[in-house]
Amino acid sequence: MLSRRMGLLASASLLATPLIQTRGAQAQADWRSRFRELRYGVIGSENERDAIARLQGLSVHAERTLGVPMRIFRGTDYAAVVEALRSEQLEFAHLGPAAYALARRAMGEGVIPLLRHQANDGAEGYYSVIFVKADSPFQSLADLRGRSFAFADPNSASGFAAPGYFMRKEGVDPARHFSRTGFSGNHEQSVIAVLNGTFDAAATFWNNEQSGNIQRMVEKGMIQPGTTRIIWRSPLIPNSPTVTRAGVPEGLRAAFVRMMLNLHVEAPEVLAQISTNTARIVPARHEDYADLIAMTEQNQAQRRNRS
Repeated sequence: MLSRRMGLLASASLLATPLIQTRGAQAQADWRSRFRELRYGVIGSENERDAIARLQGLSVHAERTLGVPMRIFRGTDYAAVVEALRSEQLEFAHLGPAAYALARRAMGEGVIPLLRHQANDGAEGYYSVIFVKADSPFQSLADLRGRSFAFADPNSASGFAAPGYFMRKEGVDPARHFSRTGFSGNHEQSVIAVLNGTFDAAATFWNNEQSGNIQRMVEKGMIQPGTTRIIWRSPLIPNSPTVTRAGVPEGLRAAFVRMMLNLHVEAPEVLAQISTNTARIVPARHEDYADLIAMTEQNQAQRRNRS
């Protein structure tokens, strides 16, 4: 059941003829009669308390705009959100790029990308970075040979898929280069694990000098500024997609997309709550994630070959 794997958060032109107008109104009425409540899932990249605060505004705005309540669910891990979507316990979900690749493996064309964020500087992507404690002696990947390393989640793009793939392209096989690797559970836990000395280094997401997981943790008072240092950065990763499942009616899908595309105009305060680094929401396509899907498939093949 959804409640067991996901933590609940509190949550155009004029129509040509009267006949078309009637059909359009009927379609709207149909989806609202079928969906007395909408369910939106998010991956657990941060702690539950902060996710509740960050997404509460979207829940309120969605009910006001769409005319039905929208409840927000946070996954206990990335795969939980994909499973909830596959089992039709969600209508919409915000996935990481690698979690989208997992959804495509599980659902095929039954999962449909709709939207992604565009940053304040116009970028539609972000980076994986490897970081260490600021006062550590490590300056490069070579310095981390024989040391311990934390990934975030096996279905995280910046926390596992991208660093593993690009490190191997640089001739660094994580399974052999590090003395020990493990999964922290999420991006915030990776930072805490490095600062506590549980791991010597870890991977997380980074947008620019002003925005990323580490900067967000500083802003929230979870860590002190200047306590970490980045020693490696990946090529650009496409921003995380917001998706739906194929069974969601077109009328509902169109209404949701229209609401999200207009957030920067109609509810900029809600958009700012979701992400301070997002200028607007823009459309996404499956093709945007083709390279990332190939990357995750290669990572999975590497893991199978070692098991």
